[in-house]
Amino acid sequence: MKPYHPTQAELKEIFDQTKTIAVVGLSDNEDRTSYKISKYMQDFGFKIIPVNPKVDQVLGEKAYPSLAAIPEPVDIVNVFRRSEFLEAIAKEAKEIGPKVFWAQKGIVDETVYETYKDEFKVVMDLCIYVAYASLQ
Repeated sequence: MKPYHPTQAELKEIFDQTKTIAVVGLSDNEDRTSYKISKYMQDFGFKIIPVNPKVDQVLGEKAYPSLAAIPEPVDIVNVFRRSEFLEAIAKEAKEIGPKVFWAQKGIVDETVYETYKDEFKVVMDLCIYVAYASLQ
C-alpha cells in the first residue's frame, strides 16, 4: 500500500469529520468525471464548493476562482487537476487549512506528499467516491 492511501479506519475517520468538500477543477459539464463524482458526494450529504475560475456555479453551489476566495472552512480539498498542478494547489490549500488534501485517481506527486503530509492528511491516486462507497 502506498503511503498516500488511507486504511479503512482512517477513511471512516476522515468522512465522519467531513461536512464540506472544496472541489478544485469541478466542471459544470455533466459528462465530466469531476461533475459526476461531486454530484454523488453531494447526494451523500456533503456540501460541495466548486473551485473553478471559468464557471459561476456548479451543482447549485456558487463557484470560487480559488481556494483562498472561499469564505468558510473546508474539511477536504478534492483535486481534479493534473499532477503537475498539485504543488501550487497544495500550497494554496495550506493557507486555508483543510483537514485533508485529496488528489483523485491517477493524480500523484510524491514531493507534494512529503512536503505537506505534516500540514494535513494527504490522499492521492484514490477516487473519493469509491473510498466513501467502500464504507457503506
